[in-house]
Amino acid sequence: MFTGPLDESIIRRARQDGLLELGLCNLRDYTHDRHKTVDDKPFGGGPGMLLKPEPIFEAVEDLARPETRVILLSPAGRAFNQAIARQLTRHPHLLLICGSYEGFDERVREHLADDELSIGDYVLTNGALPAMVIIDAVTRLLPGVLGDDESSREESFSHGWLEYPQYTRPAEFRGMKVPDVLLSGNHAEIARWRAEQARLRTHQIRPDLIKNQGGTGEAPPPTNIDL
Repeated sequence: MFTGPLDESIIRRARQDGLLELGLCNLRDYTHDRHKTVDDKPFGGGPGMLLKPEPIFEAVEDLARPETRVILLSPAGRAFNQAIARQLTRHPHLLLICGSYEGFDERVREHLADDELSIGDYVLTNGALPAMVIIDAVTRLLPGVLGDDESSREESFSHGWLEYPQYTRPAEFRGMKVPDVLLSGNHAEIARWRAEQARLRTHQIRPDLIKNQGGTGEAPPPTNIDL
């Protein structure tokens, strides 16, 4: 599943430029039986199969370095967001463990993982797609990946708000005009307009973002914030 998405566009360029190093590991390579078994029935009964602890522990112990952060991908994890993506850029080595079947043996969660993340309140076939989402979100925040690092500082969720509306040429299309303030050349007024529009859009579409921040509804600062 990883072939293709990780070899295209921004991620491909980041890998070619040496800004990102990716490695794929098959848990079956860390099994010792003839059938290369990675799952088994849960104790106590119940539907489905669980990933066994042995191949996961062996894989992590083989691949991990002192600076490695081990992340479990499962629906039970904390909700992944832009703030977490930015935090993960501070770790030189991430090891993502993709769930499958009914999940993991609990000992993996308790004694191996440093963190557990979910990309949403829904269930997928396995953790491959969540892993690709996290890889993409983190990679584009790495210095030099986007070419213009300002791009990642002014987009949705960068300040906890949705991004303000944006326009390009032509200034008028089928009677629909670009707001005059964006054509004024007054950078202070443009910054204020953008901050206000970001506030309004967030209130209208994602009021939960304001509530989750304990926000007051005040507009975000119009200047960039270096993290």
